[in-house]
Amino acid sequence: MRRTRVISRAPWLALCIITSAPALAQAREPVIVVTATAAPQDRDESGQAISIIDAATIDWAQARSIVDLLGRVPSIRVNGNGSLGSVTSVSLRGAEVGQTLVLLDGVRINDPSSTSDAVDFGNLLVGNIRRIEVMRGSNAIPYGSEAIGGVIDLTTRDPDAPEGLSLRGSAEGGYAGTVQGVADIGWRAGDLRADAGVVGLRTDGISSADTRFGATERDGVENWTAHARIEAPIAEGLSLDLRGYGVDATLDYDSFFGSPADSADQSRFRQFTGYAGLKAQSLGGRLMNRLGFTYLANRRDYHLIPGTPPDFGYRGGNWRIDYQGKLALAAPADFLIGYTHDAPDYRFFGFGSDERHKADMDSGYAMLVLRPLARLSLTGGARHDAHSQFGGVTTLGANANLGLADGRTRLRAAFGQGFRAPSLYQLYDMFSGNAGLLPERSDSLDIGLDRSFAHGRGQFALTLFSRTTRSQIDFDNATFRFVNLGRTRARGVEVEMAVTPADGLDLHLAYSLVDTRDRSPLSPNYDRHLARRPVHGLTASLDKSWAWGLSTGATLRLASDAVDPTAPSGRLGGYALLELRIAWALSDRFELHGRLENAFDRDYETAYGYATYGRAAYGGVRVRL
Repeated sequence: MRRTRVISRAPWLALCIITSAPALAQAREPVIVVTATAAPQDRDESGQAISIIDAATIDWAQARSIVDLLGRVPSIRVNGNGSLGSVTSVSLRGAEVGQTLVLLDGVRINDPSSTSDAVDFGNLLVGNIRRIEVMRGSNAIPYGSEAIGGVIDLTTRDPDAPEGLSLRGSAEGGYAGTVQGVADIGWRAGDLRADAGVVGLRTDGISSADTRFGATERDGVENWTAHARIEAPIAEGLSLDLRGYGVDATLDYDSFFGSPADSADQSRFRQFTGYAGLKAQSLGGRLMNRLGFTYLANRRDYHLIPGTPPDFGYRGGNWRIDYQGKLALAAPADFLIGYTHDAPDYRFFGFGSDERHKADMDSGYAMLVLRPLARLSLTGGARHDAHSQFGGVTTLGANANLGLADGRTRLRAAFGQGFRAPSLYQLYDMFSGNAGLLPERSDSLDIGLDRSFAHGRGQFALTLFSRTTRSQIDFDNATFRFVNLGRTRARGVEVEMAVTPADGLDLHLAYSLVDTRDRSPLSPNYDRHLARRPVHGLTASLDKSWAWGLSTGATLRLASDAVDPTAPSGRLGGYALLELRIAWALSDRFELHGRLENAFDRDYETAYGYATYGRAAYGGVRVRL
């Protein structure tokens, strides 16, 4: 049976701690990450807090949606608006949903047409995704806007894919008429790599409005997702990188104002992302250059009556030029510089209105990575972004990673600043926009300790973190406009442990305490918890491999009460969910699998008035050739 590999790493600096659970092995192999500096780097050289969900974990978890996997990472809170495929948001370390940057195959997919540039995770299926990195903590230096809570990086490329031709397919069915199929093909011959795949999902779903309000109509979804990618050398030291990703999803949903109720509303979401890049090496491989062009196009149409023309809709797009250079200096150090130009655009149409807006932002940054000692790495940098509307903003960051002489303990520290540019909606909407908005700003501190035990069969990590966000953009009910009134604070603890007490038996535990507070001086909710963010979250997984290729597993998820001002009581109750799974490898190529979600059939909510799934069973087959 594969090892549990939700891997977490963290920094330490003057105020906070973050945690990690690296792979359980006595002889450590380098683990390459990209989210710390936006360039490949050994994770033990970074003080940032980074978690990795690899392809083996993705297969083992049998998850359908990305949020099912992200729930296993500390300090992530998920809110869903009902049935599978409905609007689903992710909060990282208690940040607002638009304060987390999301990358998909290197393309920023934060939606320029949404209220706060947030990503709707309801449209993201696991089928194409083979690796996820989650960097926690503010780090605007390599990324710029949105990286306040952190960065979620999704990729369709499996870095451990074998040489030659590889085929992967799966089919699954289960509760509520759910049917899903996945097909992927890949080719690897040295530096030449090509991948393509398609995922189809259809389900009758559940009522998005909770049935206790009398809602009975099921809200289904049909989602088609496809990707293609090729990396090819075209000359000595020069390679071409092309990537494309597309989603076409049609969703039935319940739109209600006041009491939850059924409605006939339907939406269609279409997304296309494209990337074209060149990588060049010179100076004997000491200088690495990367030039990329990316494009994002989102289309959201809403129908009050299915089958009729859209009653209203949104269009959001972004063109980006991105350059990064990395120079290995004579001393044990790397110097990185970068430049980006973003050109987001936005359109809303409907109800007699048709408005279009756009902006431009030019950014430059520099980072220095020093390795003065064999077990010590230091990183520092600065960035400046110039926006066509609000002007410029400068951010700083620094982190450290120190391995102690015992070879089992690592200390980390990180200080990072982040910002979020006001969305085009917040700036220019004809009813509530405010062209005078300033960017949201944050300061984040982490301190962490990682220690292996049981002769390398276990890893324990403890973390504290703190983040203060200023000039947060809120809606002012007095003026009915967006204003920079908000100030929030998030503090917390992250604990993670992974251990293999016996061969074939794996235990993984992740706990986080995330205390988020409204610190806006004029707010009537001053020092109260922020909405829909449970303070306590726990995920515990136990997996066992048996004879004849049989493996079983269980995951328990706990969440404490949360504030929700829309609920009559002002709160949402906590919950405990148990998932059971089984897999039987008939051969190296064929595997049967099944799982039972919410085995205790618990009633719970992540947003008031919206339903969640009860007990549900699914089963299927996987094929690898």
